[in-house]
Amino acid sequence: MNHDLADELLATLPPSTSSLFNPWRDGCPYDAACNGPEAKRQRLAQHLACDPLFIMVGEAPGFQGCRYTGIAFTSERLILEGTIPRVVPGSERLSQRQRPFSEPSATIVWKNLIERGLQHRVILWNALQLHPHPPEELWANRTPTDRELVIGRPALKLLHAAFPSASFVAIGKKASHALCAANIDTAAHVRHPANGGATQFSVGLDRILAETKLRL
Repeated sequence: MNHDLADELLATLPPSTSSLFNPWRDGCPYDAACNGPEAKRQRLAQHLACDPLFIMVGEAPGFQGCRYTGIAFTSERLILEGTIPRVVPGSERLSQRQRPFSEPSATIVWKNLIERGLQHRVILWNALQLHPHPPEELWANRTPTDRELVIGRPALKLLHAAFPSASFVAIGKKASHALCAANIDTAAHVRHPANGGATQFSVGLDRILAETKLRL
């Protein structure tokens, strides 16, 4: 596990506010009993224990995913099924929801990574690492503001320094702009899989992989 890097990354983040939730520092009232901030920190450390070929950066955590798992582009269902490499699945629920959360974009991302044999060489992250939501609406998402995206910049730079040989891939326009603002070169910008973007995401991933093989 990569506890030191996880701690460094999370130390850059502020506590939760009424409309931004920090899953590694603060408890959610709908967390399962065994799934407090420390459990999410542990999962993140496991995910970071990798020699990544790619670091894929999305926009921000969602209420169906990272809010309860502590890892970008994952979901409670994927964790419980043991789909996420390096992360010990366990047998206990992560949320108090009647059925485990299943996050559509996370499902698409991991399906594509596994089909291409990339699942052990990828770290997933977000431009803003806090979950943006409307005030008092915990099970909802909203688009982060440009000012909020600045909060995530120090962690992006730390991640870049920790894995200098990894290629950064922006998933969506917000992530692309955030990486540019952090002076991090990206290997590519791919379509976010949400809202009908699954096919374009898959095509973009194939293009990146083909270009990477040409360089190796």
